[in-house]
Amino acid sequence: METSDQADYPLAPATFARAFDSSPTPMLLTNAAHDNNPIVWVNEAFLNLTGYGRDELLGRNCRMLQGAGTDRSEVARLRAALDAAEPIECELLNYRKDGTAFWNSMTVNPVRNADGRVTFFFAAQADMTDKRSVEQAMRGTNDELERQVGQRTADLQAALEQKTALLHEVDHRVKNNLQVISSLMLLKARRTPEGEARDALSGMAERIGALSTAHRMLYSAGDVTKFNLSDFTDDFLSDFNAGLDAERTKVEARIDSIAVSAAMAAPLALMIHELASNAVRHAFPQNRVGRIGITARRTETGMHLMIEDDGVGIDAGPVNPAGFGRNLVEMVVRQLRGTITWRDRGPGTVVEIAIPLAEDA
Repeated sequence: METSDQADYPLAPATFARAFDSSPTPMLLTNAAHDNNPIVWVNEAFLNLTGYGRDELLGRNCRMLQGAGTDRSEVARLRAALDAAEPIECELLNYRKDGTAFWNSMTVNPVRNADGRVTFFFAAQADMTDKRSVEQAMRGTNDELERQVGQRTADLQAALEQKTALLHEVDHRVKNNLQVISSLMLLKARRTPEGEARDALSGMAERIGALSTAHRMLYSAGDVTKFNLSDFTDDFLSDFNAGLDAERTKVEARIDSIAVSAAMAAPLALMIHELASNAVRHAFPQNRVGRIGITARRTETGMHLMIEDDGVGIDAGPVNPAGFGRNLVEMVVRQLRGTITWRDRGPGTVVEIAIPLAEDA
């Protein structure tokens, strides 16, 4: 019994032929039983695509559309699929009758008879020339953009290297000038009679020396935008401890590797020097033996710095009306937008400082 669809819509082979012939998709059929696999049917869209007449195509192999620019490896892949009677999708550079090239995207399928033997090959095709042109134009545009980006990157890198070299040179000269100034002040201090003026000159020379050490660290680090507090403290204490009586006074440090901006180098160097120097001068009177500890660790919001000693304490220390070390430290902490706490723990003094740091420091 026939179904409703079969009864109402009988589909004769001629109907299929008319539908395929009027399709806007270029199509053809080749005879697989013939050694040359010749074309036996083409639709109107295929004639329009290639520019050939039907009588010029029938009986000939599709290779007639190939030319000098056709990819031989793709042709070999197509031939292998036909020999194996397997479906294939490929894209070939073909040529129209007038010699103009076009990119032919095709899907080729074997057609089998009732016995399963391949009798024809059916190919549906599409002109991909415009798509290829757009892709080529985009590749050209991308290549040009990549070239421009590469050139711009190279220019920026060169400018950065030049700026870095200039910063190194400036920093190097500042360091040298600070060393000269420090040496001149120490020379003057030695020729000044003992007393308040001599102490002031020596103190200023030491402060300038600490600044010079900070600049030396910036110059040797390679990255003049960052300052490693741990490296500075190690270098500073190496020079600082060399001038102390190791049997009587010892300065130790436990500093995390904290990278801070170069703008903070001078204030931090000055602050650490001032606190350590003040502890040495005032915490251990009358040849008292003692220890000074410097610690710094990174916190969620910045840095926590602590300088502690086991000396006589703030209240028991000698009064120095001419001194301004504490005021200098507090001024530097304010400059760094930090907070400072002084505690006399009897014996000994603890100074705790909290300094905010930039997120990328």
